[in-house]
Amino acid sequence: MTRAEIARHVPFCFCQRLDDSDVVNIRIMTVSAQEIEAIRTLLTSKPRPIGWNERRQRIDEIGSTWPVADDVRLEKVDIDGVPGEFSIVPGSDHSRVLMFFHGGGYCSGSIVSHRRMVTEAGRAARMRTLAVDYRLAPEHPYPAAQQDAMTAWRFLRKQGIEARHIAIGGDSAGGNLTVTLINRLRGAGEEQPACAWLASPWTDLTMSGASLADKDGVDPLIHKAYLEELAQAYAGSADRHDPLISPLFAALRGFPPTLIQVGSSETLLDDSVRLARAAGEADVNVTLEVWPHMIHAWPMWNAKLAAGRQALAHVGEFIRRWT
Repeated sequence: MTRAEIARHVPFCFCQRLDDSDVVNIRIMTVSAQEIEAIRTLLTSKPRPIGWNERRQRIDEIGSTWPVADDVRLEKVDIDGVPGEFSIVPGSDHSRVLMFFHGGGYCSGSIVSHRRMVTEAGRAARMRTLAVDYRLAPEHPYPAAQQDAMTAWRFLRKQGIEARHIAIGGDSAGGNLTVTLINRLRGAGEEQPACAWLASPWTDLTMSGASLADKDGVDPLIHKAYLEELAQAYAGSADRHDPLISPLFAALRGFPPTLIQVGSSETLLDDSVRLARAAGEADVNVTLEVWPHMIHAWPMWNAKLAAGRQALAHVGEFIRRWT
């Protein structure tokens, strides 16, 4: 793309000089704005499923549209009763691990649906990954998922992996689970992971964010009525203001370095922005990235989405810095 073409796409660029990195970034943003429309079409190509089983099948189908790369080695693992999967690519460090919790509103999602996202994040971070297939609501409501997350953490520690060499991440409900696990570790006085990665995290199950209304017309996936159903299935009669259910309300002082990534077209935008502010006010080393045009958990479709690949590259840089 020439500078004249860039100026036509980005009319305010005339006010500053563009270097080569600016040109590359604008090219990626322009391409991704086109690519994300294809992902939107994929996501809305079928009516939204109704039953829990149908929803789980659909997210697995959509998430696995593009398989993992040929050089990824997968290994099933029994995490003391919780199903899991290690992944590694050539040149990655076995002694460092990214433990990942998938999204799906605590009611769907799996290792299958998020395999491409997890394995490419591990590639970018140059380390092994451990994807955790925690129990799902409504069959297994709160706190089952958190119990499984703690089991997975302790499993890694028993394997001899040092806490300072473990990163924890997750998207959507998996981002919620990431924060609550770390807060449980902090509350128990145990060692914490080196850092946390939150992709489109669902941090407020009271649904008080203004973006739930402001972005409702542009988000193809997440709407307030849908979240209410998920929250009821997961939390039941528990108080949704409880910081272990809605980590937006948690005391975050002492939390490890955190990267938060969210799309500008998400109804959950405020869940990220408000958590980043709370973390910053608590003197946490926090980085918030708001990605133009991107939708909920867009790095899942990194195989066909430049912004997904670039977001994971940022994740890799962040995790390598802290582990």
